[in-house]
Amino acid sequence: MFRRSKYILFILVFLCLAFPALAQDSFRLLSWNTENSFDCKDDLKKNDNEFLPDATRHWTYFRYRDKVKNLAKGIIASGNEYVPDLVGLCEVENDSCLYDLPRRTPLKEAGYRYVMTDSPDQRGIDVALLYQRGSFKLIQHQAIRIPSKQVKKAPTRDILHVVGKVVSGDTLDVMVVHYPSRRGGKAKSEPHRLLVAEILKQTVDSVMQVRQNPNVVIMGDFNDGPSSAVMKKLCSDGRLVNLMQGKKEGTYRYRGKWEILDQFLVSGNVRAKNVEILRHPFLLEEDEKYGGDKPFRTYNGMKYQGGFSDHLPIILDLQFLIHDDKGYYSDESSDARMSFSKVISFLVQPRILWGQNRMDRR
Repeated sequence: MFRRSKYILFILVFLCLAFPALAQDSFRLLSWNTENSFDCKDDLKKNDNEFLPDATRHWTYFRYRDKVKNLAKGIIASGNEYVPDLVGLCEVENDSCLYDLPRRTPLKEAGYRYVMTDSPDQRGIDVALLYQRGSFKLIQHQAIRIPSKQVKKAPTRDILHVVGKVVSGDTLDVMVVHYPSRRGGKAKSEPHRLLVAEILKQTVDSVMQVRQNPNVVIMGDFNDGPSSAVMKKLCSDGRLVNLMQGKKEGTYRYRGKWEILDQFLVSGNVRAKNVEILRHPFLLEEDEKYGGDKPFRTYNGMKYQGGFSDHLPIILDLQFLIHDDKGYYSDESSDARMSFSKVISFLVQPRILWGQNRMDRR
């Protein structure tokens, strides 16, 4: 038995050297503005009075629980063979909401962990990132404060910058954003979003300077369309590409018109396989006033209807490749990996083959 183990180890080492260029299975990201994910407890430091049991919306524990379950349903439905590796969330009130979502719903089987901001936003809403430890090894994270006083505006949400390693060994820089709203008018509120865009661009530039092969993904609710001046500011130097540019469908509907407010931006090294807006039937309802459909919200005005959000989620599939011994990337790596797996299957039991294609995802 000992000799057989040594023989298997020798073969594994040999195959690792023989197939140096391997492609990771698709790595999926989800971005979703969850619309008012508040718990039902009063935070004296925040203006959350609207979402309390005795408030006008009668936001009870049971309604909060149903909201969390609905979010879990949306996240699970956005997966393919696996639930998403990373989930960026906007409009989450606090740590309690993030604790319940991955632990008190069917998502507990995925083993998500999370990081989030603690922004000075007056309503108390923040951005967060759920990550699967099996496919994303957290290195560090930071909240980047926006100096809103420069444009004479109330404090807004921080930018969440998360750094981690994926299975291929690549370092991935993820930034989750929720830009200031267009309250008061698009033109009047635009300087605030331009300020956030400038801070975000500075962050991206600093990453580009220190990473040899930077892999940057920015996701969230930008409260502006892909063709706006705010979004063009981020992509002006060609370092970032907006993957939602040219999309015909929208993520948010206002007065019968679809808009793309939720977006993915990536650096040039990132290999995007697929990006789409999720339109599962349970996320939509009939728009009786303007015709067509619209996102199925938790509230329609002040009327509770137990829906999901006023935004539709978006997903992005990435592929990370490892340098081969000649120093370039190869699209043939997936075939090499398949051959590698086939050989190993003769040597070891199937149940321990590649840890089910992930780094201990169970």
